Amino acid sequence: MDKFVLRQAQEVQAKLTKAQQELSQMTTEASSGGGAVKVIIDGQQKIRSIKISPEAVDLKDLEFLEDLIMAAVNEAIQKSQELAASHLSRLTGGVKLPGLT
Repeated sequence: MDKFVLRQAQEVQAKLTKAQQELSQMTTEASSGGGAVKVIIDGQQKIRSIKISPEAVDLKDLEFLEDLIMAAVNEAIQKSQELAASHLSRLTGGVKLPGLT
């Protein structure tokens, strides 16, 4: 293998490793129910926290709370994926690489 190509591959790998580290530090927030449920997630789609307002808890209607949590988590995941795609596209110059996001 050409040394130049190998060096380029190593540089790209180092940049990808750095980007993954950066994404683990970036967070985004999503909420549902007018802020009754808030989810914070990082750029690697790991949930950092879930906050539930006491007003959202009704033991007679737990299904409603479950729906609020699911909506907030799904929105948070979508935002996190968009954050990761945006961050990684700067690294790849907009070229989509398999296995990234």
